[in-house]
Amino acid sequence: MSTIPSPEDAEGMPVQTIGIADDEDDLRETVAEYLTRRGFRVVQAADAAGFRELCAQEHLDLAILDIRMPHEDGLSLARWLRERSAIGIIFATAADEPIDRVVGLEIGADDYLTKPYEMRELLARVRCILRRTASAAPVAAERAAKPVEVIAFQGFQADLSARRLVDPSGRTVDLTAGEFDLLAVLAQRPRRTLSREQISTLLDLGGIEVGRGIDIRIARLRKKIEDRPDAPRLLRTVHGQGYVFTPEG
Repeated sequence: MSTIPSPEDAEGMPVQTIGIADDEDDLRETVAEYLTRRGFRVVQAADAAGFRELCAQEHLDLAILDIRMPHEDGLSLARWLRERSAIGIIFATAADEPIDRVVGLEIGADDYLTKPYEMRELLARVRCILRRTASAAPVAAERAAKPVEVIAFQGFQADLSARRLVDPSGRTVDLTAGEFDLLAVLAQRPRRTLSREQISTLLDLGGIEVGRGIDIRIARLRKKIEDRPDAPRLLRTVHGQGYVFTPEG
């Protein structure tokens, strides 16, 4: 496990920290050096155990996890991370197997890359995810300057300014940044059928996640807001077209 010093931010602001877990030393060091030169602070570990130690010492904004690691794989590590945090997660794997991608998205990963990957593509996806997760952090000044926009449906209250969803019993629903973005996109367009391609564009995914990836995101959100996820009333499927949000249920 090692840490690469961060370059100083020109305005003295804290730099975003990225954690890498990968047992390929050369690749890990190359990625760390590349991202550091682009203004990020990078910490790294060769296995899941080392990455857990990093998490105890560092505040991470995003994690890049190799799926195939000895002892504990990246999928198990991501489950552990997702139970504790809503940070962005990117999976990297040498095996371009659909099961890896499906399981990874079900766990709550934001994106995945197949090795070998281009550094510029990695950088683009890192920046995209960090933009989404950064917007999930409530900023007091923004909330004071803008009126609170709340969408009510079936006893739920979705506060778009605070990025908070409250269930009918008054408890906060634990949503990841990606799940809240998906809910906001659909809830702001009630009774309007959106195709998977339209949802991907509205979520600023750049076309990297269409089809099965959107289906998995919908399924995860249904588990958190539907009484019966297998017979959804709020997030309904329009066969052959896409999905529609029906606030009246």
